[in-house]
Amino acid sequence: MAITRLGPNQSVNLASNVTGTLPAANGGSGRTAVTGNVLQIVSASTTSSVATTSTSYVDINLSLNITPSATSSKIFVTYTGSNETNGTGGNKLSLQMLRDSTQIADATGIGSLGSENGIVISNALSVLDSPSTTSQITYKMQGKSDDGTVMVFNINGDKTTITAFEIAG
Repeated sequence: MAITRLGPNQSVNLASNVTGTLPAANGGSGRTAVTGNVLQIVSASTTSSVATTSTSYVDINLSLNITPSATSSKIFVTYTGSNETNGTGGNKLSLQMLRDSTQIADATGIGSLGSENGIVISNALSVLDSPSTTSQITYKMQGKSDDGTVMVFNINGDKTTITAFEIAG
């Protein structure tokens, strides 16, 4: 291989003339693989409350769509929200996270009350999902009342959020 000296106004096209990994000391990451890199982030939020007495899961108006770039990608999905259990004495609510129509995570029987009426609870739920597709996916949250008393999801205008991170696999 011949080495060519560049003049003062010449440059090297790094995209087509350099291969391999740029060492960390020269401004690169030092990584040789892309596995584990975050490829995209999609987030959705709401401040609209949803009240229900249903003992079956109902949508709580929080969903997002993401299209993975490879079938080997993992999707880390996280939910944070404020919900209220109403009534007295041990009333609880449950949450579930769906990929399209498949449950991928749940938090059941949360928010137990003492003798007071209504308590706002901050809830979080997260999961590392392996959807094995490059088709668009919908992730959404649902909630229910465990005993038929009123439960309010996304309470007090607090921002309730669902976020999906595509991770290279």
